[in-house]
Amino acid sequence: MENTSPEHIKCLIIGSGPAGYTAAIYAARANLKPVMYQGLQPGGQLTITNDVENFPGYPDGIMGPEMMEDLKKQAARFGTDIRYGIATSVDFSGHPHRVTIDEQLELTADTVIIATGASAKWLGLPSEQRLNGSGVSACAVCDGFFYRGKDVVIVGAGDTAAEEATYLANLCSKVYMVVRKGEMRASKIMQKRVMDNPKIEVLWNTVTDEILGEHAVEAVRVKNVLTHETRDLSVEGFFVAIGHEPNSKIFQPYLHHDEQGYLKTIPGTAKTNVDGVFACGDVQDYTYRQAVTAAGSGCMAALDAERYLAALGDH
Repeated sequence: MENTSPEHIKCLIIGSGPAGYTAAIYAARANLKPVMYQGLQPGGQLTITNDVENFPGYPDGIMGPEMMEDLKKQAARFGTDIRYGIATSVDFSGHPHRVTIDEQLELTADTVIIATGASAKWLGLPSEQRLNGSGVSACAVCDGFFYRGKDVVIVGAGDTAAEEATYLANLCSKVYMVVRKGEMRASKIMQKRVMDNPKIEVLWNTVTDEILGEHAVEAVRVKNVLTHETRDLSVEGFFVAIGHEPNSKIFQPYLHHDEQGYLKTIPGTAKTNVDGVFACGDVQDYTYRQAVTAAGSGCMAALDAERYLAALGDH
């Protein structure tokens, strides 16, 4: 008769971006024997980022996928058990914690580190996905540098869009800001910064019709929703700033989160409201969302998990 009791893991890491891999490196070196499930997008958002130039230690920059491969090798070198699979449900109501992978494999874990990240919201145009990484980006802070002296479009009407439009205006010749309605959602101070900037032209009541270009962005066709007139803007960059969605749905019944779904951690730690469950990276960070801050919080999560397990052992 086969053994039906689920596999038990000391430290389970869900997700594999900079936060997950850094947590794995620290956890493995602390002999926590971490098991990582890579999730839907192994390597996270950086795998769709071409050049990473703002991560310390890479003076010539590095390709996003290559950097994630480096982190993966480093985590594996110290003994992390890296597996393909997606966490599809959890039960954090008791100890040990229960996690289901791919809707069929049940695991139990003493500690769980959540590093599932956030996914950029996209407009849903086929050309947007086709040219992703070739002029289309969801992170102005990551990629704006490559468009110095060029003309770009940014889509969005909230604080992030306003902030990123202002950021791009410092680098680019011209920034077209595409706003669907006749007003912005952004705070008054951010709106003022946009309106006062001579390099930013706001296109009100406007939507993106199509991104033009065979191998890279060459122009963006926009449409006025009131007049239905279209116009082609000759630009080389197209930035989407309509928000991110944290990949936190399966954890929300158990973990405290804000109205957008970002998991809440106890300030200065990676601890959640459930003992033995830690969150790091973009799933709990709606403010910075950078690879380096994600990596830092992954380190915190592993150290917090190590201390939690040590305290358990002392009991």
